[in-house]
Amino acid sequence: MHALKRDLLYAHEGAIRARHLEQQTEQAWCLTLVTNAVITWTTEYYGLAVESMRRAGRRIDEEVLARICPAHSENINFFGSIDVDDEGELAQLGPTGYRPLRVRDTLC
Repeated sequence: MHALKRDLLYAHEGAIRARHLEQQTEQAWCLTLVTNAVITWTTEYYGLAVESMRRAGRRIDEEVLARICPAHSENINFFGSIDVDDEGELAQLGPTGYRPLRVRDTLC
């Protein structure tokens, strides 16, 4: 969790630069909000991936799942800009409202 927060705060070079306590508190709360959003998003898609693999007949032990941590940042674009085709993205959503999972052949 600390590594994720450090990565998210990197845009401010890992420092809280606000001068007043109220602004510092606001920056800390924003960091907490973004951290929680990343963890929630990752957890949700981990669940979809596990469901998909189990439907495909893959056995996944609960003990293994208990050791998975959704607090990583490999899936986050910190520095670039992203052009999003809203209509195209919405067209990709499945009936449940989620984007399709990226399934690799190596996950057998």
